[in-house]
Amino acid sequence: MKKLIIAAGTGFLGQVLVDHFKNKFEEIVILTRGKSQTIDGIKYVNWNAKTFSGWENELEGATVLINLAGKSVDCRYTKENKKEILLSRIESTRVLNKAVLNCKTPPKHWLNSSTSTIYRFSLDKEMDETSGEIGNDFSINVALSWEKAFFKTETPNTLKTALRTSIVLGKKGGALIPLKTLAKIGFGGKQGKGNQFISWIHEDDFANAIDFILQKEMIGIVNVVSPKPIRNADFMKKLQRAVGFPFGIPLNTVLLKIGAFFIRTQPELVLKSRNVIPKKLLEKGFKFKFGDINNAFENLISK
Repeated sequence: MKKLIIAAGTGFLGQVLVDHFKNKFEEIVILTRGKSQTIDGIKYVNWNAKTFSGWENELEGATVLINLAGKSVDCRYTKENKKEILLSRIESTRVLNKAVLNCKTPPKHWLNSSTSTIYRFSLDKEMDETSGEIGNDFSINVALSWEKAFFKTETPNTLKTALRTSIVLGKKGGALIPLKTLAKIGFGGKQGKGNQFISWIHEDDFANAIDFILQKEMIGIVNVVSPKPIRNADFMKKLQRAVGFPFGIPLNTVLLKIGAFFIRTQPELVLKSRNVIPKKLLEKGFKFKFGDINNAFENLISK
């Protein structure tokens, strides 16, 4: 493959993808709010994710475009933050649509971030791409608007895939880092009622799934999650064992809400039950390397 563009690729997931694809593409370009430069053979090009400034020329002749842009949801949902969470996703997707349409030789395949949070809170039903039920709250409506901005503009010469990704567990980034810290100091018990499901995926499986989607030219909606959602209480119990701590103090809903206020985040990120499965990936024959949480923890956690 010739050229890979990753929009907003300097964070945790961007680095996971760069590490995976660095020997599979002749050229990798990262669109970043930082300065334009080349480091270790990776070209970084400045953009503001809203308007053209020259970065759009990089899309010409690209094989793959992956868009990861969007303000982190790990913040308090103030009016200002909610506006930025929404606009950062909509504006970046819109300007990329415009850039793709302006290309003489547009990217062959565009993968745009979405989220498995788009499905309703579910303790009773596994949500897949065909029968999954969409809910109605701020995060879900952001996801719906994001996907609408992505798909409503037709790009006849560019395949489009929306990645409904779950929590990605990694060694050097993502949600596992703070959870591991909690478990190591004795606060690795269940969070809230503990019966809520966690949909997750190992960083290697995330990268491999993206690679697989490209190889199989999968389009439309794809759930990028492990095949086995796990209840929060079980997840935290297994995490305790993985870090070698003998017990975990549970954090009830009240404590979580107080703690979330002081660390400037939302309790919803822990309390929502995300019960999502990767039906399309499995039907196409994708094999998970770390489909079991015990194996994932064994690989990711050094005691």
